[in-house]
Amino acid sequence: MNELFSDPRIDEGLRLFNDREYFECHDVLEDYWSELTCREKAFFQGLIQAAVALFHFEEGNLGGARRMYVSCLANLSGFSEPIAGIDGQQLIKDLDVCFAELCLPHTSYPFHVRLNAELVPAILRRLP
Repeated sequence: MNELFSDPRIDEGLRLFNDREYFECHDVLEDYWSELTCREKAFFQGLIQAAVALFHFEEGNLGGARRMYVSCLANLSGFSEPIAGIDGQQLIKDLDVCFAELCLPHTSYPFHVRLNAELVPAILRRLP
């Protein structure tokens, strides 16, 4: 594995994400992301955006959640293979399920939509 992807902040960010500590996850991954200069920087930005989208969804900021979800998909979709042992395509599928109701066409602001904790994805990291 690329030495760049052995940074402990990746594992810490994923732990925070999976513990649903989205704001803290954002901080840790953004610290790592800010140092990247490689193509994969967009992938890590997508992970950060996934955390922010879930944070907003959890807090009831549905517009912000939807915008970050769409941005997340745009960044992750450019990577068909796992990056740093993280399957971005699987995360996209899981997020699609989680955000499905929010992304349905609504005739007015969807105040009734809430984050379903049972649909919140986890990010798994499989290292060689």
